[in-house]
Amino acid sequence: MSESVTEVLTGAAVLAVAIGFAAYAGLGASVSRGAPSYALHASFRSIDGVAVGTDVRLAGVKVGSVTGIELDPQTYQAKATFTVREGIAVPDDSTAIIASEGLLGGNFLEIQPGGSPDNVAPGGEITDTQGAVGLIQLLMKFVGSAADKGGQAAAAAPADASAVPAP
Repeated sequence: MSESVTEVLTGAAVLAVAIGFAAYAGLGASVSRGAPSYALHASFRSIDGVAVGTDVRLAGVKVGSVTGIELDPQTYQAKATFTVREGIAVPDDSTAIIASEGLLGGNFLEIQPGGSPDNVAPGGEITDTQGAVGLIQLLMKFVGSAADKGGQAAAAAPADASAVPAP
């Protein structure tokens, strides 16, 4: 009988903690959604790893989120719509970059501010962009360049050996 009471109390404690976490997460989400913001746009060659709801960061601080992604049928680029909190002015020569949190982390949209005194108007577009860099593509370039250098060194070795006079 005492095991049954212990199990029930443990289950109730776990349930209370789960409800607490859910309430805390809901409170945090409602606070960030309630903040006034304005929309901006940017077009990217590749937007891998970014989806609606992805963070928009400036200097590592979350200042907004991605609200829409669509394909531009004329340019075949991905057009992202995202929000930035009111009060944060984005210079019109800023760069929008799809950055990665690390090898195992996800991607996010990073805004690197420029130095222009003029700002992007609400609903405007950041034209200087850099798309996502795929880890596999990066590794293949590295392996390909290392193989080319190795092949060039092997081909150059006999030429260098013949240039040295025999003793």
